Amino acid sequence: MSDTAAARVAPAVQVPPGNKLVEKFYAKGVQTYTCTSGAWKSLEPAATLADRLGRAVGLHSRGPIWVSTVDGSAVEAAPVDGARNEVPGAVPELLLKAKSTRGSGVFAGVSYVQRLNTKGGVAPTGGCTEGAQTSVRYEALYTFSVPAL
Repeated sequence: MSDTAAARVAPAVQVPPGNKLVEKFYAKGVQTYTCTSGAWKSLEPAATLADRLGRAVGLHSRGPIWVSTVDGSAVEAAPVDGARNEVPGAVPELLLKAKSTRGSGVFAGVSYVQRLNTKGGVAPTGGCTEGAQTSVRYEALYTFSVPAL
């Protein structure tokens, strides 16, 4: 990643030193919300990951988990406490730390995932009917890092 690209990443969601970027995928999909106690709460994402040429290479879903449709490898991650950057009109940018990985493909050994350049996906405002669900379109850039050797 170039210095200028790194400079555009908010300090709160920077990958810690000792890790190196190995892959970037563009996601398009939805953030699904469910109505609980009269308010919209995040339920799950559902997005397709594409490489820089626009080829579908993976899926992103509840966990959160990212699965390669090319080699079957996967990474499950959890948000790092306080590692978020609010984006007006979009879901926040996040830094997530891997909890587990599987397979020997593109997601093997991933240590951190960043959700960057977010567009859309914000929960609706106002009241809702208990148990109702809604999906809001979103886009993001997901980056995947591994420990530097």
